[in-house]
Amino acid sequence: QVQVVESGGGLVQAGGSLRLSCIASGRTSSIYAMAWFRQAPGKEREFVSAFSWFGFSIRYADSIKGRFTISRDGAQNTVYLQMNSLKPEDTAVYYCAASQVAGTAAPSRDYEYRYWGQGTQVTVSP
Repeated sequence: QVQVVESGGGLVQAGGSLRLSCIASGRTSSIYAMAWFRQAPGKEREFVSAFSWFGFSIRYADSIKGRFTISRDGAQNTVYLQMNSLKPEDTAVYYCAASQVAGTAAPSRDYEYRYWGQGTQVTVSP
């Protein structure tokens, strides 16, 4: 079993920055990728970014490309999401997820992720 815990959300003005952290614990040797998804009020959950251990593959959603950066601290089983130039439309609950799918490309579909955190709220004011 794997546990995933996010932290770092909060309230920020448009143009500001936040850094989310996600720590995986438990049977982490079975994890091959970790990702961030988000869900805004009244909308479906959407993919944000993913990091695959194979080939250090990284993937970003078009909506955040150039503004968000995902990184990994392998020794700590931690993945970070640095969010810069935040916009009000980035407001959402951000979820971290861990995948047991072993592939060279970072998975981007939520069904490819077995373990999920509780989510952390990010609110961007105009």
